[in-house]
Amino acid sequence: MSAAIAGSGAALAKVLQRPAQGLARCSRQRYLQLRAQRPATSAHVRGFAASTRVLQKKYTEDHEWIETSNPENAAIGISTYAAKALGDVVYVELPTVGTTVSKGDAIGAVESVKSASDIMTPVGGEILEVNNLLEEKPGTINQSPEEGGWLARIRVADVKELEGLMGEEGYKSFTEEVGEK
Repeated sequence: MSAAIAGSGAALAKVLQRPAQGLARCSRQRYLQLRAQRPATSAHVRGFAASTRVLQKKYTEDHEWIETSNPENAAIGISTYAAKALGDVVYVELPTVGTTVSKGDAIGAVESVKSASDIMTPVGGEILEVNNLLEEKPGTINQSPEEGGWLARIRVADVKELEGLMGEEGYKSFTEEVGEK
């Protein structure tokens, strides 16, 4: 019996000394053979899909925008067209959080090396949040006016007010007409 145990121990030692036959330690050719033997899809494999949130913006004739996908927390800012027209922004006056505003109210101001301009709210509602980064880095409006350069977030009081605003295509046509004059 001890001879049988010794023999099996020797066989085990030989197996352990051989290189591994798994995917981690095999030739490229062997890897491709093993990979080809795998089923193409498996019932237990879950597919992966990524989606981005679609941001819908509406614009005013005063060149402000509002992101409309969530009326409970909608961002407001100035358009790229307005940011280019203003030039280098040097100061931003932000609204006060908690303020209730009506459509068309001045909620702040933007000053540049060329001029100063009031920011009008495109809709009525309550100011929920302001972009404090603009106080330290007002030039963010020039770098990213319709993304990182948002001015405030508002809870829209009446979503019907959004209907009177221009969509992206309408605003593009509007700015082309303004540029021609």
